[in-house]
Amino acid sequence: MSGEVCPVAEAAKLLGDRWTLIVLRNLAGGPRRFKELERSGEGISPSMLAARLRELDERGVVTRTSFNEIPPRVEYALTPKGHDALPVIEALRAYGARWLVPEGVQAR
Repeated sequence: MSGEVCPVAEAAKLLGDRWTLIVLRNLAGGPRRFKELERSGEGISPSMLAARLRELDERGVVTRTSFNEIPPRVEYALTPKGHDALPVIEALRAYGARWLVPEGVQAR
């Protein structure tokens, strides 16, 4: 069986982290700046967000675009690889809303 790879395990390695899923969810609506992602309301620290964005950029899930402006502006956006993860996030949202969010609580 050597040489075989489990696609579920590989996807879980990339997407199976809370912060990765939150970042992708927040980028689903279009490009965002670092501060916008930081203010997502989920409590991610700036250092964790920077590390996660760096990893996602290296893995081809997001792009980082720097604009030559004063003050400098950097935006993050999903790549096609990142967009293809959105149905997974939507499935998790639906599952969480159905089974994990208490009745009467507003889900995002």
